[in-house]
Amino acid sequence: MFTKSSRKPLGLVAVAASLTLVATACAESDRGGAGGGDEQPFVFASAGDIASLDPFLATDGETFRYSRQVFETLLEHESGGSEIVGGLAETWDQSEDGTVWTFGLRDGVEFHDGDELNAEAVCANFDRWFNLTGAYQSSNNSYYWQKIFGGFAENDEDHAPPEPRFVSCDAEDELTVVIEVSEYSSLYPGGFSLAAFGIMSPSSLEAMEGQEIGGEEGNPTLPEYSQVPGTVAGTGPFTVEEWNQDQSEITFNRFDGYWGDPAGFETMIIRAIPDENARRQALEANDIHGYDLVAPADVAPLQDAGFEVPTRDVFNVLYLAYQQDHEALADLEVREALAHAVNRQRIVDTILPEGGEVATQFHPDTLDGWSPNVREFEYDSELAQEKLADAGYEDLEIEFCYPTEVTRPYMPAPKDIFDVITEDLQEAGVTVEATSYEWAEYINQTDSGNCPLYLLGWTGDYNDAYNFIGTWFAGPSSAWGVDDEELFDKMAEVSGNPDEEERVAGYQELNEMVMDILPGLPISSSPPSIAFSGDVNPPNVSPLTQENFAEASWK
Repeated sequence: MFTKSSRKPLGLVAVAASLTLVATACAESDRGGAGGGDEQPFVFASAGDIASLDPFLATDGETFRYSRQVFETLLEHESGGSEIVGGLAETWDQSEDGTVWTFGLRDGVEFHDGDELNAEAVCANFDRWFNLTGAYQSSNNSYYWQKIFGGFAENDEDHAPPEPRFVSCDAEDELTVVIEVSEYSSLYPGGFSLAAFGIMSPSSLEAMEGQEIGGEEGNPTLPEYSQVPGTVAGTGPFTVEEWNQDQSEITFNRFDGYWGDPAGFETMIIRAIPDENARRQALEANDIHGYDLVAPADVAPLQDAGFEVPTRDVFNVLYLAYQQDHEALADLEVREALAHAVNRQRIVDTILPEGGEVATQFHPDTLDGWSPNVREFEYDSELAQEKLADAGYEDLEIEFCYPTEVTRPYMPAPKDIFDVITEDLQEAGVTVEATSYEWAEYINQTDSGNCPLYLLGWTGDYNDAYNFIGTWFAGPSSAWGVDDEELFDKMAEVSGNPDEEERVAGYQELNEMVMDILPGLPISSSPPSIAFSGDVNPPNVSPLTQENFAEASWK
């Protein structure tokens, strides 16, 4: 169970520092000055730019951070927690066999373009997603749909999507939506809360009709509607005024017709500042009023200076992936050797924030299904060398990829983590070929199986173990090169079991199976921090990193 983050009262020194900051802010220009009244823009720095105005096409947290302010889903999570609550649907119900979901929509909800939210509008979105064709069916462009609802009405063999789980969406009456899926799955109801399934207005759907994805696999050219503000309309507390891609900046305005509490800021700007030091300096200079993914070493100094730095609960995992289509990594003994070669505790002690811990499996111990009986790999460089020699790879040379110009909740300092692991591998006799990519290209390269070793991780979308292990290991994936039908069948069996106690026991067994196969090495889980200037009432921080900025306001 997650609780809302508590905030300690500021000491006298911190209060004095805060007052100094506010005084400085009042002397600043309109662009940077804080506390200047409701009309003053609130500027928040993210770790990266958004990828698309259509969250359906996205897989990254920065796009979802934007989209949650603009689009709403049928279900969502409680503010500051992980419990499922109503979103656009006030009520929801599941049939006895788990295949029919009935949602009762809120009355009087209006889209930004004046369209009315009703059951037909919701079903028009689901029908659009289900009937997509061509490049939309690439897992790079419909990742979450395929993970939650499977394939499409007519699957394209070139993209090989899975068999569809989605069956139909029907408007039973004006405010009642009935969605049918093919079988019970633990993917629901959590899947209905995913930001990728933000509901757009019927006029938006009509305007984007016929627009296709161009380019090549792994390097798509997204359709115009997903790049130009004004085409897509949601029901959220903010509308999009401008997306300046040259400046990596997106501007929002308060939506006065919002059905819920009005946003605390009239104008909000999310600006991408990839470098964590530059984000901190921008906050200290009053150029911004908040930023995410605070470097662990910066938390205490910022708090001492009067900034608010709430810390989220742990809900993520960082891992070192082994792409098993690589000849050496197809050998289990080599994968075991590399697992023994990495000093994960050193990463936790020297790089991660307080509260970080070594991960023993592919989801945090805060989730039901975590197993105390998984096979563990203690740091032992000599044993690593012995295993490599036994496997015939004592002179192993391998490419190791890492991302640049990005920080993630599970990976606060990618290059530092990469350097520690590289040093450990070299100590075990491995020759490392370092390769780096900017984040968007990095995801394409790793998803396509082009990186033998790479760093990546996951922050949970909802509170279920399958959202972690099922995301990676429910079927074949070019990112991992894992081909284990026994594991895939067990994943399907456990996910489809409606008995919660049996399902949790099944997750424990799955975690043990995964660590026996060892597709990668879980590195750590950590609690990411987020910072705000002293004159901001922050939103409730979310363990799922799903903050609602409409909750924030000037003090």
